[in-house]
Amino acid sequence: MLQLTGAIMSETAYPLFCPVAMAAEIIEPRWTLLVLCELWSGSTRFNQIQRGVPGMSPGLLSKRLRDMEAKGLVMRVAGRTKDFSEYLTTPLADELEPVVRQLGEWAHRNIRSEVSLDHLDARLLMWNIRRKINRLELPQHACVIQFTLKHPPGAPVSYWLVFKPGIEPDLCYADQGFPVDLFIISELRALTSAWMGHSSFETEIAAGRISLVGHQIMARNLTKWLITSSYAGICVSDDVGCASSRIAAE
Repeated sequence: MLQLTGAIMSETAYPLFCPVAMAAEIIEPRWTLLVLCELWSGSTRFNQIQRGVPGMSPGLLSKRLRDMEAKGLVMRVAGRTKDFSEYLTTPLADELEPVVRQLGEWAHRNIRSEVSLDHLDARLLMWNIRRKINRLELPQHACVIQFTLKHPPGAPVSYWLVFKPGIEPDLCYADQGFPVDLFIISELRALTSAWMGHSSFETEIAAGRISLVGHQIMARNLTKWLITSSYAGICVSDDVGCASSRIAAE
């Protein structure tokens, strides 16, 4: 069982006779839940975790990982090649995963989409898209997809997803010189909205906010290989269909 020590508690610590306060003392420090989510999504190496939480500086991430290790939420082990360490969640942390998932579902249902779409992050979006690709719906040989994202007033920024047989997709921030099979040109807001389920790819493409150029089969099968966020299918509180369903259920 986890024990809170005086070293962990601070002068402003919560009154720990309350179970909710005890939980908050462990998970509330900023970034803790996002780091856990990145670990649950499969990242284990420091640079992978940092790509999944790009708002953290390397120094802060290192500090937070040490804190989480001290609290029993993560453990550091030798990497497969022993040239680096890997971070894994503990059974204690894994008990939190369904709770955190429900928290995300609550936010997706009840916080208006305009709030999330006002705080866009192209790198974070592409990092999450990278791991939601259904490789079986893409050509089995090596292929490359270039995303060019427009987010005024800045200049468009491009990212490349590189697929090679038998290995995980690679996300590149610079052109590696590989021939591109499919170009996806999109407003960052449109791609984020469609991927998060606030709108749909069909809607954004029809409105001209997302364009696909190149491999026709890959373009036609976009919604088969580009899997949306796991929150995309959750009804939001102001969705008419969901409201109708709730009324019918009542």
